[in-house]
Amino acid sequence: MRWIKSSLDETLATAIAREQGLSEISARLLAGRNLTTMEEVEGFLNPGLSTLGDPLSMGGMPEAVARVESALKKQESVLIFGDYDVDGVTSTVFLTHFLRRFGLSPKFVVPKRLEEGYGLGIDSLSRALEEGKPDLMIAVDCGTSSSEEVAWLREQGISVIILDHHTSKESLPDDCIMVNPHVHDPDSVPWKNLCSVGLVFKFCHAFLKVMRQKGDALAATTDLREYLDLVALGTVADLVDLTGENRILVRNGLRYLEKCQRPGICALMEVAGLTLGDTLSPSDIGFRLGPRINASGRLDDAALPIQLLLSENWQTCRETALTLDEFNRDRQDIERSIAELAEAQVSDLYPDHIGIVVHASDWHSGVVGIVASRLARKFHRPCLVLGSEGEGLAKGSGRSVEGVDLVEILKECSDVITQWGGHPMAVGLTIQEDKVNELRESFNAALREKYSEGIPEQVITIEAEARPEELTSTLLSELDQLAPYGQGNPEPVFALRGVVLPALAKIGTAHLKFGVPRPGLTGPIECIGWNAAENPPPTGKAIDLAVRFGWHSWRGQRSPRLTLLDWQQSR
Repeated sequence: MRWIKSSLDETLATAIAREQGLSEISARLLAGRNLTTMEEVEGFLNPGLSTLGDPLSMGGMPEAVARVESALKKQESVLIFGDYDVDGVTSTVFLTHFLRRFGLSPKFVVPKRLEEGYGLGIDSLSRALEEGKPDLMIAVDCGTSSSEEVAWLREQGISVIILDHHTSKESLPDDCIMVNPHVHDPDSVPWKNLCSVGLVFKFCHAFLKVMRQKGDALAATTDLREYLDLVALGTVADLVDLTGENRILVRNGLRYLEKCQRPGICALMEVAGLTLGDTLSPSDIGFRLGPRINASGRLDDAALPIQLLLSENWQTCRETALTLDEFNRDRQDIERSIAELAEAQVSDLYPDHIGIVVHASDWHSGVVGIVASRLARKFHRPCLVLGSEGEGLAKGSGRSVEGVDLVEILKECSDVITQWGGHPMAVGLTIQEDKVNELRESFNAALREKYSEGIPEQVITIEAEARPEELTSTLLSELDQLAPYGQGNPEPVFALRGVVLPALAKIGTAHLKFGVPRPGLTGPIECIGWNAAENPPPTGKAIDLAVRFGWHSWRGQRSPRLTLLDWQQSR
């Protein structure tokens, strides 16, 4: 792994330290975060809800609000069509609860992943209409690519609103109202990278503004901040950039998530091993809460977590959360089994391939995306993992590595792919099962053509250098102001130079724990090396460590801890 040092504006770093009263390390980290003025620094450190842009300035938003207001006046029937991932689930819960609050009685439906696939498919729509046709359908987290399905709904006299954040290679639907920043709004708008639950927040904000202007008493007393826990859940889990309005919503949403005012979230936190009242981070969503919400949609029916998050009954919530936890354990077992088989395929059959394409007809298509991520990290190669879809089809997911654009590569393979879509780092695809070998050849040929010198080397970006004795609780409290970390705002990586480790201890078979000496301070600082036992750092000699620096919570107590990313011999 190659270490590179991030660039920064030294003059800005000095000004930040002086005007914000921060340490040199914190100031340098801020100066390296694409911030160019003190005004931008202030906005980054204090992302207040009052700085959110006017939702009625968004393309399609005034029309969407007017249509829902009309439905409310006429007491029309409304159906919310969601999606089975965390963004889709939280969007559906948010909008359903909000509209019920104002006197509508919306029903909701989400597609069954294994039987009906993603989005506004005719199969899932037909099931949605079995109990009668609604006057209005609101599609959240899907719909932008559904021209034929929207036309089918309109032929039946159903009005359609789409709140979606996906891009489309297809022609856009006609005769509907669409709120999608990638369709209507310029790149410069602060809401450009919102996911669907963020767009639902903007819609509800716009609705409240309009109704308050008309003197509506309920709108005047409705506090939209009560929904920020759902916004934080969906935004973090959807891996969108935590910059701009996403940063504002997630920073504030995490605090509402900690308050745990929703029984379903309290039950979910309990089964996930999170202590109520603890400070939460995006990693708690990404690794504990999100997977349990996702597991039901991957293996069964995503309606279950929606019902959980809408319920006010504690006993029902606890039973449902336990069911989701069991689904998650099943998902982990299935994922682990498939990953082992897939890794063996790579090692035995394709060790020298520049790109990985693995397939088995009995692999569960609901977890292949997770397996693809695991393989891409382990082998540092772009990867496609395919399971069976039935009827002679193979369906799967692809994950890439930094510097390799999967969209560009799959364009060169489109003649053997039945259907595909996604973005540079992640794709979904369906092909004829008898064309898997042809896809493997085409995928590798495209990669060799594009990357003739090999896949770009894995790099780690060092944002700051620090002495071990500088890594204190005081510094960590300052660094909390840079959070929440995630896509677009990564957790800082520090280089510690010339460290001499006295000893290492193993945790299980794969992990390491050791103390990093801090001269002048009482006791070393603990460092954890996940999966580091294969390449352990040496003891008794000077080495450089690349680490992250964060809080470790245990039984209600927090203490600073390092996480090892890489090491190299000191020069």
